[in-house]
Amino acid sequence: MLRIKYKGLFISIEGTDGCGKSTQIPLIKEYMEGAGHNVVVMREPGGTAISEKIRSILLDTGNTAMSTKTEILLYAAARAQIMEEKIIPALKEGKTVICDRFVDSSYAYQGFGRDSDLEEIIRINKFATSGVMPNITFFMDISPKVALKRRMAAAATDRIENEGMDFQVHVHAGFHALAKRFPERIKVIDATQDVNSVFSKIKEYIILLGGQKS
Repeated sequence: MLRIKYKGLFISIEGTDGCGKSTQIPLIKEYMEGAGHNVVVMREPGGTAISEKIRSILLDTGNTAMSTKTEILLYAAARAQIMEEKIIPALKEGKTVICDRFVDSSYAYQGFGRDSDLEEIIRINKFATSGVMPNITFFMDISPKVALKRRMAAAATDRIENEGMDFQVHVHAGFHALAKRFPERIKVIDATQDVNSVFSKIKEYIILLGGQKS
C-alpha cells in the first residue's frame, strides 16, 4: 500500500485485546519524548468526537445484528475522521503519532476474523486513510487465550471481545499473516515476556527507525 511521508513519525500498536498495548504505549511515549519528539497518542476507533460516537456503536454489546459490511465501513469511517482531524495534521507538523490500533486491526478482525475479502478491506481503508500508513507497526504477539483471559479479568467485555475464542484465534492468525505480508513495516513482539523485556525490543526497532535523538 502507498505510504505518504510527512515530517512526523507514525507508530501503530496492534494485537488482540489483552496483549499489553496499553502498558507499552506510555513507555514508548515517554521514551520518544525523552528523545526530543513531540508525541501525541491516539486510539482507534475513536480519538475525535465523531469517531468516539462511531466507537460506541461498534462496541455496543446490544448491536449483535450488525452486518460485517456495516462493521467494516464504520471502522473505516471512524478512521477517516481521525486521520483528517488529528493524525495527518500532527504528522504534517512533525509530531510523532502513536496509535493504539490502525488499519491492521481491520485487516485482522474483519478480514481474517470475519472471513471477509481482505483486498476489498485494504482498498476501503486506503481511501479512508488517504494512503497514509505507519512508519512502523508493533504486533504484540501473545496467545489469544491468555490475552482474552487478561482482558476479561480487567473489565467488562465489548461486542468484539464477546465473539468467542475461535474468532480470536482467527484474528491472531491474521496478525501473523499480515506480519509475513508486510515484514518491512510490521514487527512481531513477543508479548509473553516481562514488561521491560518487551519494551527493550520495541526500543531496538525504534532506534533502527531513527527515532532516537542523535
